[in-house]
Amino acid sequence: MAKSRNTRRERDAEAVVEPVDGGLAQLVPDRDRARAWTLLIDGAPQSHVDLDDPAHLSFEYQRRLGHVIDLVAPPGKPLHVVHLGGGAFTLARYVAATRPRSTQQVVERDAALVRLVRRELPLDPGARIRVRSVDAREGLGKVPDGWADLVLADVFSGARTPAHLTSTEFLDEVRRALKPGGAYAANLADGPPLAHLRGQIATAAARFTELALVADPTVLRGKRFGNAVLVASDLPLPTAELTRRAASDPHPGRVEHGRALTDFTGGAVPVVDASAVASPAPPPSVFR
Repeated sequence: MAKSRNTRRERDAEAVVEPVDGGLAQLVPDRDRARAWTLLIDGAPQSHVDLDDPAHLSFEYQRRLGHVIDLVAPPGKPLHVVHLGGGAFTLARYVAATRPRSTQQVVERDAALVRLVRRELPLDPGARIRVRSVDAREGLGKVPDGWADLVLADVFSGARTPAHLTSTEFLDEVRRALKPGGAYAANLADGPPLAHLRGQIATAAARFTELALVADPTVLRGKRFGNAVLVASDLPLPTAELTRRAASDPHPGRVEHGRALTDFTGGAVPVVDASAVASPAPPPSVFR
């Protein structure tokens, strides 16, 4: 038995490399955490998972989405959550760990990636997580009207958000799936001059009454390419607590909302299907 455990431990310490529909996937072990892994697609980091501690969120943007998950309802209350984009199911695992008895739907188009993650980083069989291997907007369309407390969007193809997930028509589908007063949160990526980010804020403002944006201050100033988390609802958002949590993160973030966020858009207009384009590709230096 001891030999078997040692062999397993040695195998676990090796990276898993396998082609998937979206490119070359790598599961790289975290040397600081015994059963933690980082998922990369074509060299771009996608997710980090700690199988021993699914409530641990390593990536900056995932921590910010985790704050949203924590704050949209009283602690521990089960939620109905739709995840557009699955990756290694990091946030679905987080919800299952922090809000037991939640019911979740994950929409991840890359069926080969889903098989890889299920095999190497299996989900808790007791978690109520259903995975659909279809396009994000198609999968969203299968969610019953008014089912979701929270819709999380983290969809990238070739490190870019597809155009059809950036429009007012897409957000109409999000609103249809949400319960009254439900929340939508999206991981967005942009760099100077931030035209995509400003357009996404204007698009969300055309469909929701309350917005907040969380990002590194240098990203908001247009100094570098990076991630920003956009949160939207028709009910007041917990901006004070979100601000406190973002400021205390290992990489502190800033929260913009209200008039300051409106001013930040700089007159950008909402995006519609007919004119939508994918988000900009990150510069090669981002992943070095």
